[in-house]
Amino acid sequence: MTIRIAMWSGPRNLSTAMMRAFENRSDCVVSDEPFYAAYLAATGLDHPMRDDVLLSQPTEWQDVAASLAGPLPQTADNGGAAIWYQKHMTHHMLPAFGLDWMSGFRHAFLIRAPQRVLASYAAKREDVALSDIGLVRQVELFDRFADDTGAAPPVVDSDDVLRDPECILRKLCAALSIPFDRAMLSWPRGRRASDGVWAPAWYGSVEQSTGFAVQAGSELPSLPGHLQRIADAALPYYERLAAYRVAV
Repeated sequence: MTIRIAMWSGPRNLSTAMMRAFENRSDCVVSDEPFYAAYLAATGLDHPMRDDVLLSQPTEWQDVAASLAGPLPQTADNGGAAIWYQKHMTHHMLPAFGLDWMSGFRHAFLIRAPQRVLASYAAKREDVALSDIGLVRQVELFDRFADDTGAAPPVVDSDDVLRDPECILRKLCAALSIPFDRAMLSWPRGRRASDGVWAPAWYGSVEQSTGFAVQAGSELPSLPGHLQRIADAALPYYERLAAYRVAV
């Protein structure tokens, strides 16, 4: 039986590093932001490498959903895989996109302080709004899946991951009812065949990484006024999810 894990994150939340951690397990295959093209097609938004993204994935959400709920992808080196880790951006899952196909999925949520998210996001794409960082939709999805299962899904804060990767990953795996694997703590440097076609625009830092980098201080970055206003609007949503986070 395939264990399908849906990890719900906003952008710049260490989501690709977390995907690396799971992909480094011998029992796991990963999917990178499978609804990205469908999201761009539905919204008409201009993102870096938009045309490449649209050509690289299905643009109808129903086709994406059918694939993710279908057979586990098979490659030459994942014959023993039993876990399918799906890295989802919450803002990609538009309200018009159905969710009933996710019955039986195991959900988890990855969060990050809004000021850190916005400082990182604005370095890649100057035009940013509250909806772009996914926190409002993240709370909506959290509530939906908590209602569906009768229990709050596990929430992981990226700062806690950087503070003590092994502790948080052990607790996350326990919450998802899968064994912890020490292979999750480090990975080879470089790009992966599983990375989305948009990797050149967004994944520069993670491609140079070999593990979760130690957080350099706990101070939140200073933001210009327009970004700070977005951070202030996002903070109640972040705090709502942070109340459920797995603690170090």
